[in-house]
Amino acid sequence: MLDIKQILNSLPHRYPFLLVDRIIELEKGVKVVGIKCVTMNEPFFLGHYPNHPVMPGVMIVESMAQVCGFMFLDENSTDKVPYFTGIDNVRFRKPVIPGDQLRIEGEMIKFRRNVAKVNCRALVNDEVVSQGELMFTVVDK
Repeated sequence: MLDIKQILNSLPHRYPFLLVDRIIELEKGVKVVGIKCVTMNEPFFLGHYPNHPVMPGVMIVESMAQVCGFMFLDENSTDKVPYFTGIDNVRFRKPVIPGDQLRIEGEMIKFRRNVAKVNCRALVNDEVVSQGELMFTVVDK
């Protein structure tokens, strides 16, 4: 399990683009499970359906990518960074609203040299809200 301090040491993202709160399961190169708590304080809710706040799909995908990036990093890694390079077959099943907790699960499809493909899904209350295949390139910082 990685807490927010360890996440900040590993990912280059900062507010308002840090979209992962906790890593609760990690098997490097195999699978990862992370948590994103969605609150009304998120800056995107100001302009995205302000009278009916819905988390933008692109932000859900970015949360998924940030969680999946941990499959390529060592704990407290500072010399490598995963770049999110592509998405395939992404679907949005249900809206994500303030108060939801995203459970993001990623599983490696393939990893060759420094290029990877990951199957990922985001769940709220055990229901899939989004899923897709994400591609990464792992580079030196």
